[in-house]
Amino acid sequence: MSASLAAVPPQRLATDHAVVRLDRVGKEYPGSPPVHALVDVSLEVRAGDMVAVVGPSGSGKSTLLNLIGALDRPTTGTVEIDGRDVARLDDRALSALRAARIGFVFQQFNLVEGLTAVENVATALLYRGVPARERRARAADALERVGLAARAHHRPSELSGGEQQRVAIARAVVGDPALVLADEPTGNLDSARGAEIMEVLHALHTEGTTLLVITHDHAIAASLPGAISIRDGRVELERGPR
Repeated sequence: MSASLAAVPPQRLATDHAVVRLDRVGKEYPGSPPVHALVDVSLEVRAGDMVAVVGPSGSGKSTLLNLIGALDRPTTGTVEIDGRDVARLDDRALSALRAARIGFVFQQFNLVEGLTAVENVATALLYRGVPARERRARAADALERVGLAARAHHRPSELSGGEQQRVAIARAVVGDPALVLADEPTGNLDSARGAEIMEVLHALHTEGTTLLVITHDHAIAASLPGAISIRDGRVELERGPR
């Protein structure tokens, strides 16, 4: 699935490649009988895409997130993230892949209360050998990208829910990852703040960020250039401009 790249800056077009590729992936959990969380799933997300993964509770969205986020390995089939086959990576290599190439945004903001917004964002660069001054500068730039520069020195308790989610998004993109995974990013927000967060994500996509948004909200899915519908562990429908 490849979304339109018309709005992506020309310098990003040269990086157009499959950031996510799943080939006949299955995921089974032991039990009597075994649980088939994913069954024969094949899909592709290319650089510059913005794609929703939509489905009801228990459809397999979380399992798919874990595989694409390099948090788990498939039982069958192949999962490639930014050209790397996750089945061939040991735990240390998987951790390095997550840290360097994947940005995560969750329903829970997962901010450290004792740190300011800019310090929270800078933590994403802590284990990548980036000097402290550069970490803060890049964190400040990331907060500006999400419209929160004026709140950079506020702690989470001094921020609204929508502002905390903006900090979490800035933390996800500060390292310029190949992919941002947003898992129910509006789930803890009212409709107005949720709409603002989706505007931020759309703006990042326009800049060239590759986004995969996991949601149960069909209205959010309909607003994205591409969508993958999943039910009972199987992909039912793919939508998006080629």
